[in-house]
Amino acid sequence: MTGEPRRNFIAGGPWSRAGLARFETRNPATGGVLAEIEIADAETVAAAVAAAREAQRAWAATPAAARGRILLRAASILRERNDELARTETLDTGRPIAETSVVDVISGAECLEYFGGLAASITGESVDLGPAAFGYTRREPLGVVAAIGAWNYPLQIACWKSAPALACGNAVIFKPAPQTPLTAFELAAIYREAGLPDGLFNVVNGFGETGLALVRHPDVAKISLTGSVPTGKAVAAEAAASLKRVTLELGGKSPLIVCADADLDSAAAAAMLANFYSSGEICSNGTRVFVHRSVHDRFVEALATRAQRLVIGDPLDPATEIGALISPEHADRVMGFIEAGLREGARLVCGGKRRTEGVPAGNTFIEPTIFAGCADGMTIAREEIFGPVMSVLAFDDEDDAIARANATPYGLAAAVFTRDLARAHTLVARLEAGTCWINHYNITPIELPFGGMKQSGYGRENSRAAIDAYTEIKSVYVALAPVDSPY
Repeated sequence: MTGEPRRNFIAGGPWSRAGLARFETRNPATGGVLAEIEIADAETVAAAVAAAREAQRAWAATPAAARGRILLRAASILRERNDELARTETLDTGRPIAETSVVDVISGAECLEYFGGLAASITGESVDLGPAAFGYTRREPLGVVAAIGAWNYPLQIACWKSAPALACGNAVIFKPAPQTPLTAFELAAIYREAGLPDGLFNVVNGFGETGLALVRHPDVAKISLTGSVPTGKAVAAEAAASLKRVTLELGGKSPLIVCADADLDSAAAAAMLANFYSSGEICSNGTRVFVHRSVHDRFVEALATRAQRLVIGDPLDPATEIGALISPEHADRVMGFIEAGLREGARLVCGGKRRTEGVPAGNTFIEPTIFAGCADGMTIAREEIFGPVMSVLAFDDEDDAIARANATPYGLAAAVFTRDLARAHTLVARLEAGTCWINHYNITPIELPFGGMKQSGYGRENSRAAIDAYTEIKSVYVALAPVDSPY
C-alpha cells in the first residue's frame, strides 16, 4: 500500500501544514508498513473544529429528510465497495477476510440506512396544557461531536458514531485508533461522494495528545468514545471540566451462563463465537463461561473438539478463521495472561501457544486457548484480555452463578443458555449488564441499544436511544390568553 503520506481529512479534503509529525500503520499479520499518517496537533484539531462548527450551522437547518437521503446514498456506496473496503480492513486489523467481508462494511451500511430512514422522525412532541396554553418540545443538535474509535472494528465504529450524529444535525470529527486509521479516510470520501457538505465529517489522526486536544476544545459539545476503561475515565474527567456530554463504550469481562438444561451444542457454538471471533478482540466477549457442574465435562469436551478444528492462517485467505492480533506487543500481553493462567493453576484444555508455522511472519498469531478448572480470583477470570482466551468455571446453582457473574467492576454484556425461557428472563433481569442475550451471543442489531453498566461505560450506541445522545431537548410554552399577573 504505502505511497504518499495520508493527511488528515478536514473541510472536505486532505489537510496539512509544514512540520507535522508522522507515524506508520502496519499490517498486523506481516509487520509490513501500510501507510504513513500525519499526526494532528492542536492546531490541526482547531482547524477541524472550526470547519465543523461552520458547516454544522447550515446542516442543522437542512430538512431532516434531506439529511437522511445523504446517509442512505452513503450506505449504498458502502455496499457497492464492500470487497475493497473489507480487504483494507483486513490489512489494517489482521482480522480474517471471511469476517470483514460479511460484517464490517455491511454493518456500517445497515447503520447508515437505519439512521438515514429515521432522520425525518427525529422530532419533538406537542403537549396539551389546557384551554389557555399549549406546549411543545424541539429536538436540536448539540453542535460539534468528537468521536474517538477503537482498533478492532474501525469502520463499523465510525459508522455507529457518525450516522446518528449526522442524522440529528451535528458535525463530526472522527479520530480513529492509530493502529487502524485507513478506512476512516475511505468513509470520509464516501460521505463526500454521497453529497455530505464539506466540514461535516472530518478525520484527525494521532495518539492520546490528539484525543486530548479534541476533548479539551471549547467548541466541541459532545464526546463519544469506544476504548479502554482507563481511557474512558480520563476522557470523562477532562470533559467534566466543561460539562461536555459523553458517551462511553468501554471494556468488559462478560459472563456466559450455561444452565443444566441448555442445548449444549448451541451453547458451545456461542461460547466459541463469544471468545474466538476476531481473535477474541471484542469488548463484549463472553470470556467467563459459567457451566452447570452436571454438564461441565461434556461441554468442555465439545469446546475442545470445535477449537481444534479452527483454521489459523493468512487473514487474506478466505479459509482462515483465526487471524492476527493487532500487534506483537499486544500478542505478548495475551501470552502473559496465558502464562498467568498456567501459573495460577488453571487447566489448559487446548491452545496456549504462539503460532509461527503456516502463518505470516508478524509474530501476532495465538492459538485459540481454553482453560478449565478456573477460579473467580484467577487473573484470567478477572481481567480483560482482549485475545483468544476462554475461562470455563463450574457452578452448582443459579444464585451462585448470578452472584459470581456480577462480581466484576464491568457490566457490558452477558448471556444465558437454557431451554426454559421463563428461567432465562428471570436470570437476565438479575444480571448487571447493559447488553444481554438469551441463547445467542455477540449479535448487535442496529435496532437495539448497545452499551454497558458500571465501569463498562454509560450512554448507548444504536437504535432510537442514540438520538438522545446527540440532541438537546428544548421546551416551549405558548400562551393563548393574556398574562394574568398580580403585579
